[in-house]
Amino acid sequence: MTILNKKESLVLFLGDIVAFSLSLWVTIFVRSWTFPSLDLIQSFIVPFSILFIVWVLVFFIAGLYEKHTSILRGRIPTIILNAHISNMVIAFLFFYFVPIFGIAPKTTLIIYLFVSFGFIVLWRLYGISFFISGRKDKALLVGSGEEMLELYEEVKNNDRYSFSFVSYIDVDNMADFDFQREVVDRIKSEDIETIVIDIKHKKVEPILSNFYNLIFSNINFLEMGKVYEDIFDRIPLSTLKDGWFIENISTSPKIVYDILKRMMDITMGLVLGIISLIIYPFVYIGIKLEDGKELFSVQDRVGENNKIVKILKFRTMTFANDGGKWKEEGLKNKVTRFGVFLRKTRIDELPQLWNVIHGDISLIGPRPEFFNAVMKYNEEIPYYNVRHLIKPGLSGWAQIYGEHPHHEANVSMTKNKLSYDLYYVKNRSFMLDLKIALRTIAQLLSHKGK
Repeated sequence: MTILNKKESLVLFLGDIVAFSLSLWVTIFVRSWTFPSLDLIQSFIVPFSILFIVWVLVFFIAGLYEKHTSILRGRIPTIILNAHISNMVIAFLFFYFVPIFGIAPKTTLIIYLFVSFGFIVLWRLYGISFFISGRKDKALLVGSGEEMLELYEEVKNNDRYSFSFVSYIDVDNMADFDFQREVVDRIKSEDIETIVIDIKHKKVEPILSNFYNLIFSNINFLEMGKVYEDIFDRIPLSTLKDGWFIENISTSPKIVYDILKRMMDITMGLVLGIISLIIYPFVYIGIKLEDGKELFSVQDRVGENNKIVKILKFRTMTFANDGGKWKEEGLKNKVTRFGVFLRKTRIDELPQLWNVIHGDISLIGPRPEFFNAVMKYNEEIPYYNVRHLIKPGLSGWAQIYGEHPHHEANVSMTKNKLSYDLYYVKNRSFMLDLKIALRTIAQLLSHKGK
């Protein structure tokens, strides 16, 4: 059974192209207050076709072709507006620097901005439902914990899935479980066709034989952890057992992927590293003017297979390196005023490009942590050390979507971050790396890097 509508991204793409095209027709009409002639439309087709391709890429970088979870859906108008403004800037530059098309863009593009924003928002919020909606199975959720409730609320309040939860059973809150009353009777009374179940839960395992018998009643079963992963693009930590890692995590080489990844690291690391040298003198002057201390900070971080790697950064704090000691330990190491700017713009991380070229880290992977932090998290977070099975990176899946503690220990945030790191370790591929790279660019441009 398919959990997500696999054609959604394609439908979104085609719908965006139609919305772009329809907006152009309306814009031409509003501009002239006459129905556009075929010749007039043709004069716009070539330049705007080029722009449509670029605009779709901007939409992709902005995350508008990702799964439309309830959280993303609520932010769609804002995301579209920001992406649209970027698209209009690109369009202005395109027409002024490539004037061969003979189009005066100023008024046309201003009108187009408002018209296309309205069409795209309407399409994204309401129009797509007509193309991906269909018959939904009624489903029962069996599990426990916050992640179960999060899954229940997401599926219940979002029409983009192939089933809808009508109720759930929290196995942690059942003292005397009556299978006939809690499951069989509920299936009949609520016409349930699908059961999403945490089959590895210690309280579910003893009654699995009862669920097995429902197969012969044409009930479909889905594993809760897999459904959660497919919807949220992270691993639900509460469902993890040793067997999950044996089944899903492999350290054997992926020859083609490993070669492509290393080639990308060296090529992009060299190009970006050489370009970034232009900034070094300005950073040097800024740091020297503030306190006259060291330019660089060399930090010991935990890398692949728990090996210590020395990470190079521009110094942003009073001391060049505090060893990752946390605030509660009393070390008075503060971010400098110039350091705030370097961190906000991510300029402080540019020297790490030489770490990428050397092979200490990759462009994409779990962020390397301080040794002290790793020791603390290993004690308090089960399976935390699994993230060190692969090479760490400058940016990663968790950097884009997860929560991050900043220079202090935070187990809750780090658990959230680990759920994304484990997703990456399990699903890493060149296409996923490319997606992370594009989303990282979007974060850097919007100053939302983590």
